[in-house]
Amino acid sequence: MNQDIAYWLGNSLYLNITNKCSNNCYFCFRHYLRGIAGFYLKLKEEPRPERIIEQLKRKMPMRKWEEVVFCGFGEPTMRLNCLLEVTRWIKRHNPNMKVRLNTNGHGYPLNPGRNVAKELKEVGVDAVSVSLNGHDEETYQHVCKPSFKDAYENVLAFIMEAKRANLEVEVTAVRIPEIDISKIQNLALQLGVKFRARDYIPCFY
Repeated sequence: MNQDIAYWLGNSLYLNITNKCSNNCYFCFRHYLRGIAGFYLKLKEEPRPERIIEQLKRKMPMRKWEEVVFCGFGEPTMRLNCLLEVTRWIKRHNPNMKVRLNTNGHGYPLNPGRNVAKELKEVGVDAVSVSLNGHDEETYQHVCKPSFKDAYENVLAFIMEAKRANLEVEVTAVRIPEIDISKIQNLALQLGVKFRARDYIPCFY
């Protein structure tokens, strides 16, 4: 079966560059689906930047995309160098194309010693959508089961660093019983960033 590196939903072109993630959220699609919208997102191996760019060369001319989004069955900042290289290529060949990163906000602990938000901005990433599925640390640990300590604080720090780097920042949260959506919305307001609630789509075997 083919592995889809580049796939689309509406007028957004998505890039699935890794299946690895530093969270283990119980509601994540990758636990019970092989893909979405008819695309197969389970990767046998992580694609090299050259292969991703080759996919972009094929898919970019298909239609007038509104944006390119790094989002698949894993956390894109686990492959930060790849993400940066591909973004450079996109901006070099289509400077006006919006590039967005969907992330769990773990970019700094996953890439110690690096100024992740600044690097994203420098290569041309325009926006980041940060999943914050917990209104406090205890809830976040319970729902997301991160692979390291202080993950919640690291997400908040990433949001602030991204804002400081003049990236367009949006915080999102899934509507599940454990999460108080209003508290996360208020937190986003305090941080001075946008907020969007996402509906939980349950799957049954």
